[in-house]
Amino acid sequence: MPALSIAGVSHSYGTRRALIDVSFNVAPASFTALLGLNGAGKSTLFALVTRLFGIQAGRIGIFGHDIGLAPGEALRLLGVVFQPRTLDLDLSVTQNLLYHAALHGIGRREARSRSDQVLTRIGLADRAGSKVRDLSGGQMRRLEIARALLHRPRLLLLDEATVGLDVKARADILNHVRQLVTEQGISVLWATHLFDEITPKDDLVVLHQGRVLAHGEVARVITAAGAHDVNSAFMRLTGAAAESGRAAP
Repeated sequence: MPALSIAGVSHSYGTRRALIDVSFNVAPASFTALLGLNGAGKSTLFALVTRLFGIQAGRIGIFGHDIGLAPGEALRLLGVVFQPRTLDLDLSVTQNLLYHAALHGIGRREARSRSDQVLTRIGLADRAGSKVRDLSGGQMRRLEIARALLHRPRLLLLDEATVGLDVKARADILNHVRQLVTEQGISVLWATHLFDEITPKDDLVVLHQGRVLAHGEVARVITAAGAHDVNSAFMRLTGAAAESGRAAP
C-alpha cells in the first residue's frame, strides 16, 4: 500500500491550470524528491494533500485512506513542513510544541514527554526554553520538523524546507530527514528546486508546469532521459516538454 497515492489530480485557478492529470505514488519508508522550478505546482499539490484546497479532479490517498472520504483518518497519518515559517516567534520552543500537541488532542503530560523526545532527537533540547525568535534559521526549520513529528505521523511532507538556509544548515536538515526514513521508517515527500538535494538512492518525481514528466528511481530517470546526472536529465525533460508544447496545434 503506498504511503501517498496521487491519481489523476488536476487543479485550476480560474483559467490557469496549475496541475494537469498528476499521478504518482510515494512508497512506505522511502525518500521521494519532488523536483520542479518555482511555479511548477509543488505547493498547490501540497495544499491539496493537506486539504487546504478542495480536490477538483482526481483522488489522493494516505496509506489507503481517501482524503476526500476519510479526511480524519488520512490527516492523522500526515506531518507537514510548509515553505513559509509558521512558528510563533514570541513563544518558547517548548510552548510551540505544546500548542501543536493540544491541537492534536494530545494530553499535556504526554505532550511534554513527546516534546522532550523530539527536541533531543533534533539537537534542540538545550534551547527548549528559548524564544523561537532567538533561534537561527536552521534551528527554526528543525523545530518545525519536530513539531510535524509530534503526533507521530507515518508520512512527512516538506515543501522547500531548506530555502534561505546556508550550506551547512541545508545539509543538517537533509541528513536529519533521511535518518527519519532509515531509522523510523517514515515516508518522506521532499519538494525542492535544488538538484544537489537529490541522491541516486532517492525516488524522483519531475513536475514541470503542472505535469509529471518523469517518475521513478533517480538512476532510471537519468537513463531514460539519455542524460548523465539529475541536472541534465531535468533540462532534457523540460526542454522536450517545451518543444512538444510548441508543436501542439
